[in-house]
Amino acid sequence: MNTKTDKNPIDPTDQRAAGAPGRAAGAPAASTPEQYVQQKAAASGSSFYYAFLFLPPTRRAAITAFYAFCREVDDVVDEVTDPGVAATKLAWWRKEVLSAFGGQPSHPAMKALMPHVQDYDIRAEHLMAVIDGCQMDLEQTRYLDYAGLQRYCHLVAGVVGEVASGIFGRTDAATIAYAHKLGLAMQLTNIIRDVGDDARRGRIYLPVSELQQFDVKAHEILKRDAPWGYSERFTALMKFQADRAHRLYDEAFALLPEADRKAQKPGLMMANIYRTLLREIEAEHFQVLQQRIALTPLRKLWIAMKTNWRGR
Repeated sequence: MNTKTDKNPIDPTDQRAAGAPGRAAGAPAASTPEQYVQQKAAASGSSFYYAFLFLPPTRRAAITAFYAFCREVDDVVDEVTDPGVAATKLAWWRKEVLSAFGGQPSHPAMKALMPHVQDYDIRAEHLMAVIDGCQMDLEQTRYLDYAGLQRYCHLVAGVVGEVASGIFGRTDAATIAYAHKLGLAMQLTNIIRDVGDDARRGRIYLPVSELQQFDVKAHEILKRDAPWGYSERFTALMKFQADRAHRLYDEAFALLPEADRKAQKPGLMMANIYRTLLREIEAEHFQVLQQRIALTPLRKLWIAMKTNWRGR
């Protein structure tokens, strides 16, 4: 995602300034909340979108609305350069969640989501956890150790996986553990892919203790074009990250109860897309500082289709 600059302070009482949606120039107007969240999901180009295509209409509507909410709050952190403005917007979203669960949603993403919360046990605390994770992005740019990074990943990915697994269809409580583990694996894949993008924003998600373990200095990552280049130390650090992500994928798949495997195929589609991306990054020798390695939309769709046919 590109970083946008907010040049003017906002009025917290103004919903559009504080977090309510605006419309990009030239973008089609969304006449209903359902159209709004559909446009939000499609425009993101996310791997999630391709998995949603295979869901029945009601479940697809629910996950699309939930995904749109997640994108809205995540975009606050990624697209707003003034931390004060971003904090005010996240505060607006906290109030919006409480208002929505009190029966008065105002944002189209929440209007689209609320009809589904009872059917799929989506609770305000789930949405607040996602906002808490985004708040962490505003308050810290480094993580001292893996335990601290796990806490962040739990909020922005594990909780998301739990909600998604409920929407997909969950009959066994063990599926929740699978969803959290898979969310962690996918978030670590994101972190590996986005080392360069995050460095441009002054962030390093790789734990400080692990940088020290491999003798990689923070400035070597932050100065992405430094003459040190892709050192053996950096490659070893990134291989360590990738190996851990692969282990988490394997552990997640082992946790998925057979009874829920068919219903959880959308999650497996996303996992296969992300793991294929991880293998591409490995094949490129972790050249992630100056580029963002990605799969083409056609390849993502093909992986989703193959997973749908094979069931795993």
